[in-house]
Amino acid sequence: MKKAKPCPSGRIWRWPAGVPSYGGLPSCSGISVPSPVIGLTGGIGAGKSTVEALFARLGIPCVDTDRIAHQLTAAGGAAMPALVAQFGAAIQTAEGALDRAAMRQKVFVDAGERQRLEAILHPLILAESRRQLALQQAPYVLLAVPLLFETAAYRNLVAETLLVDCEPQLQRERVMQRSGLPAAQVDAIIAAQMPREQRRALADAVLDNSGDLALLSLQVENKHRYYLQRFAAANLAAPSNSVDPAL
Repeated sequence: MKKAKPCPSGRIWRWPAGVPSYGGLPSCSGISVPSPVIGLTGGIGAGKSTVEALFARLGIPCVDTDRIAHQLTAAGGAAMPALVAQFGAAIQTAEGALDRAAMRQKVFVDAGERQRLEAILHPLILAESRRQLALQQAPYVLLAVPLLFETAAYRNLVAETLLVDCEPQLQRERVMQRSGLPAAQVDAIIAAQMPREQRRALADAVLDNSGDLALLSLQVENKHRYYLQRFAAANLAAPSNSVDPAL
């Protein structure tokens, strides 16, 4: 394993052997992050958006890569010209936005198509994520990335990782209810993601979203207190969060 470089958080990441890292995206270069970054992740339907909202009530902002992806693929979005050039007009709605159902069909049956999609979207999402992180002024900020553990460029931006998790059957039910997709398609989406136990093993902390909102809110409040204490102590020890452009 290659020696890990120091990252914006000051943390040294030594990623376990056998865990894939996708995208080949640039990391740890030329960015100043005013606030410490917590990497928020979780499988589809785990409840990341709910957790984001709970942290927002506590005054903690979130840079959400899913939200950025939707902006990039909306009508007039920066990614649309390249996507249409690569995949054809059939992946575009009449309004000019990405037809997600059409694209989903392409990428789930053809790994090459998925890689071509990622080659267009991932650099744009990363660049916008870094831009938004540089604008935040808070005790800490969340960076929500569904594929955080699979993507070195995002791992290298975070001080700690926070996983939102729930029981598999509950996850399946939530996704079916929210998306209207059939069970077989939901199962295929879940199966394509990193296994649950592997995510749990890699996370610094886990929020269990198998219960009700009150229980989840209590967990978020506890983590909020921890992060405030953790980064207050770190700020006393380190005068700056600026990243050495040579890294």
